[in-house]
Amino acid sequence: MKGIPLLILISDENGCILEMAGDEAIKSVVQQSGIQIGLVFNEQEAGTNSINLVLDHRQPIQLVGDEHYYEFLWSSACYSVPFQYTDISNLLGTITIMTTIDQHNPFLLAMLSTVVDSIERELLLKKQNRRLHILNQVVIETTRNGIIITDRDGNITEFNKFAEILTGSKKQDVTNKPIPDAKTNEFIKEVLQTGKEYENMEFMLHPRTGQDELVCLFDAFPIRDENMQVMGAFAQFRDITERYHTQKQINYLAYHDDLTGLPNRRFFTRHIDELLKHGVNENSIFAVMFLDLDSFKKINDTLGHNNGDVLLKLVAERLKTCCHAPNQLVSRMGGDEFTILLQEITDHTEAIHVAEEIIKAFEKPFAVDGYEFYITASIGVVFYPQDGTNVEVLMKNADIALYRMKDDGKNNYNIFKPVPNSSGIERLTLEHSIRKALDLDEFVVYYQPQIDILTGNIIGTEALVRWNHPTLGLVPPTKFIPIAEETGLIVPLGEWVLKTACLQNQIWKDKGFPPMSVSVNLSSRQFSRYNLVDTIKEILLETHIDPQYLELEITESMTMNVDVAIEVLGKLKELGIQICIDDFGTGYSNLYYLKLFSIDRLKIDQSFVRNIMTDSNDADIVATIIAMAHKLGIDVIAEGVETKDQLDFLRSQSCHEVQGFYYYPPLPAEQIERLLNKTATIKTNLQG
Repeated sequence: MKGIPLLILISDENGCILEMAGDEAIKSVVQQSGIQIGLVFNEQEAGTNSINLVLDHRQPIQLVGDEHYYEFLWSSACYSVPFQYTDISNLLGTITIMTTIDQHNPFLLAMLSTVVDSIERELLLKKQNRRLHILNQVVIETTRNGIIITDRDGNITEFNKFAEILTGSKKQDVTNKPIPDAKTNEFIKEVLQTGKEYENMEFMLHPRTGQDELVCLFDAFPIRDENMQVMGAFAQFRDITERYHTQKQINYLAYHDDLTGLPNRRFFTRHIDELLKHGVNENSIFAVMFLDLDSFKKINDTLGHNNGDVLLKLVAERLKTCCHAPNQLVSRMGGDEFTILLQEITDHTEAIHVAEEIIKAFEKPFAVDGYEFYITASIGVVFYPQDGTNVEVLMKNADIALYRMKDDGKNNYNIFKPVPNSSGIERLTLEHSIRKALDLDEFVVYYQPQIDILTGNIIGTEALVRWNHPTLGLVPPTKFIPIAEETGLIVPLGEWVLKTACLQNQIWKDKGFPPMSVSVNLSSRQFSRYNLVDTIKEILLETHIDPQYLELEITESMTMNVDVAIEVLGKLKELGIQICIDDFGTGYSNLYYLKLFSIDRLKIDQSFVRNIMTDSNDADIVATIIAMAHKLGIDVIAEGVETKDQLDFLRSQSCHEVQGFYYYPPLPAEQIERLLNKTATIKTNLQG
C-alpha cells in the first residue's frame, strides 16, 4: 500500500476508538474534527458512519464521499470490518481504513476483510492453544500413568507426578535433561531417530532402594509437527503391578492343586504336551507313573475329610522327597491320585528304582491328629514312546497298569503290558472311570414317558441313567451297569439317580404340571443293603417329593429271599411308595408272593412285547400276564412298544399303560419339560 495515504482506526465492541495510526495529514484532519482515541462513535453524535454500521450489521461496510453524514468527511473514503471470536461469534470490535476520496478503491475493503480474517484465525488459534495447554496440564497431572515428554534432543520437558512415583525421580531434577533410566532412554532415542513406536513393553521398575518392584507397561511414540517432522517424544508408564500379581496368582491356581500346592492335572498334561512338541528326540524316553492310595476312602470315613486332607498333604510331601530331582515332576490329579513324570531317563530301571523308593517310603507310618497309621499305594508305570506317543494314551495306559496292580493285591507297582484283548482294556478303563464319573458329574438322567393309551396323556416317567464319558462319548448302560454292579459302584450311582429323579419330578410339580409318578430301578445290591429304607427316607425329605409319586422297580430275583423281601417291601410301602416288578415273566415268578409283597404294578418285559405279532407263544404269555394282573388287582404296564400293531394288541388285551419308542425314547429333562408344555397347550386349546 505504499504511496497511498491511509489512516487505521481500531474500536472496541462499543465503538470506542482504541488506536489510530497511519498518514499524519489525514490523522490531523480527523483529530481537528474531534475524532481521537477514547471517542465513542454513536449514531446520535457522529451520524451515519461505517463503524456504527459494522457494529449493527456485523458485516464489512464502505462509505465514500457524501455517503457520510458530516460534510467534513465527504472528501474521504472509509472501509470498516468487524472482528470477533469466530467459535462463539463474540464481537470484539472493528478495524477501519480511512483514505482520500480520490484514492477510493473497493479492493481496500476486500483487502481489509482478508487481513481481519487472518487476525480472527490467529485469535482463535491462540485461544484454543491456551485451552489445550490447560487441558494438557490437567490430563498430564491427573492421569494415573507416568507421563514423560521430551524435546527433539531427548531432554525432558514434561514429567508428571506419577512419573515421579514410578521412577523415583523428581521433576525438578530431570527437567531439561535426558531420561535417567538407561533402558527407557534407549527406547526414546530410537523413537526420536527413526520415528519408531513402542506399545505394551513390560518393564520392571525399582523406584527406590528397599521398595518392591513395580510392573509397568511402557509406550513410546514420536511427536510430529505440521510437516510431520519429529519434534519430540511421548512416553508413558502404566502401572499394572496389582493386575500382574493377580494374574500370576490366577495362573498359579489354574495350574496347581489348592490343597497340596503340587502341579495339577492341567499343568501335568500340558507339560507333557510341551515336552512331546519340543523336548524329546527320537532316542529319548520318559516315564509316567499313576499312583493311587489304597483304601483311602476308609481313612476319610474313619477320621473325617479334614484329616483325610491332612494325610494327602503328608503324602504329597513324601512323594516330593522321593522325586526331588530336576527331571522329576510330581502332580496331584485329584482325590487320592497322583502322577509322576520322569524325564530324560536312559532305561526302564531308573523308573523302577523310583517306584520301589516310593513303595518303600509308604512303609513308614503317617501321623494325623495324634494317631499313627499305615497306608499303602499302588502305582502304574508307562514309558514313552513304547506305551503311547501322546498324553491321552500314556495317561490311559498308566491308569490301566495301576488298576491291574489294584486287582493283583495293591501296595506295589505294575509296568504296563499291552493286552491283545481290547475289550479287556476297555473294561478296565470303564471300571476306573466309573469311580470318577460321579464326582465329575458325567452321569445324566434321561426320562422315558409312560403313556395312558386311552387318553394319550403322560402319566409318569421312568428314570434311566446315561454316562457321557469325556473321551468315549455316550457309553451304553449295557456296558457300564454290569461293571458297576460287580464292583459295588452301583450303590452310590443308584442313590444319585434316585435323588436326581425325585428332585426333577418335584421341580415339574412345582412348575404347575399335573402330578405324575417317576419310576426308578433298584439294583440287587441296593435292595440288599441294610440302610436302604433309611436312605430312601432321607431322599424323600431332601427332595420334598410326595411318596405316592415315587415308584421303585425291582426284579423278581430280588425277592428270592422271601422273608427279607417281605420286610423291606413292607417298610417301603409304609412310606407310601409304589412298588413295581420289572421285567416280569423273565425270572422267578410266584403268584402267591406277588400278593404277599403288596405289588402295585407289573411291567411286561420288552422281550415278550417285541415278538407278540410274530410269536404266538409270546402273545399268549403277554395276554396271560395282563389277565393275571387284573385278577389280582395289580396294574400292568408294557415296555418296549415300538409299532402300532403292538399297541393295538395290548389295547385289545386291556393293557392301557405303555412306554416305548412308538411314543417317545428316553429324553433329557429339558425335552420332557418342553413335551409337558406342549401337551398342556394342546389341552388348553381344546378346552377353549
